[in-house]
Amino acid sequence: MSFRNKTVFITGASRGIGKAMALRLAKEGANIVIAAKSVEEDPRLGGTIFSAAQEMEAAGGKALAVQVDIRQEEQIASAVQQAADTFGGIDIVINNASAIQLTATDQTPSKRFDLMQSINVRGTFLVVQHCLPYLRKGSNAHILTLSPPVNLHPKWMGGHIAYTITKYSMSMLALGWAAEFRKDGIASNALWPRTTIDTAAVRNLLGGEALAKMSRTTDILADAAYYILRKPAADCSGNTFIDEQVLAAEGITDLEKYAVTPGGQLYQDLFV
Repeated sequence: MSFRNKTVFITGASRGIGKAMALRLAKEGANIVIAAKSVEEDPRLGGTIFSAAQEMEAAGGKALAVQVDIRQEEQIASAVQQAADTFGGIDIVINNASAIQLTATDQTPSKRFDLMQSINVRGTFLVVQHCLPYLRKGSNAHILTLSPPVNLHPKWMGGHIAYTITKYSMSMLALGWAAEFRKDGIASNALWPRTTIDTAAVRNLLGGEALAKMSRTTDILADAAYYILRKPAADCSGNTFIDEQVLAAEGITDLEKYAVTPGGQLYQDLFV
């Protein structure tokens, strides 16, 4: 399946995993809608929707940068309309935007609980809801959500339940949409990494430089997304994929090129 002239609506694509996925698809000639908040660069994070758009176009795609806070439904609706007006429709939605806080119940302020619920769950739901009329008309339409397989082991349920329930909710949305939209020919899947990924969140919030060196680059998820999204929608839906499994199915088992530190120890990601 070709991505040329396909329109991809991706949340949180100004940096990190979302940007890597967008660049990978831009290289295939896709139209990329960068729906994210950053219009001024934060030195700790880097990048804006505008700098990302320039990179997408340099890579060979077309890009539309739209400032969107997915907590605000009117901003989602406006971004979707701009995408449709600019590119004629939407074929793929990637739910990448997410908030994280790995704290216990008594250490999670209500505003952080609400933030994770409003971005991870409500925002993801509303993005798909507003894109749905265009996905139904799209060509080989796919929804891809960055969330893990649902694992009810106490290790994940007890450590940071406020965050865990939002990521599992995203996976349940992905699986629910696979069933709901099967009749419309729209695929819905989730994708999650086997190891930690070198992102600003890892460096600034989770483990600093030490954990970043034990991680893989964002390219592994970008490549995994590419292989999922190019499959016929009727044949690939209702899965909670792990990146390594996706690549192995394509015959790619040597993953050394994705390591931040080639030959070094890798740190297993949450929920895996």
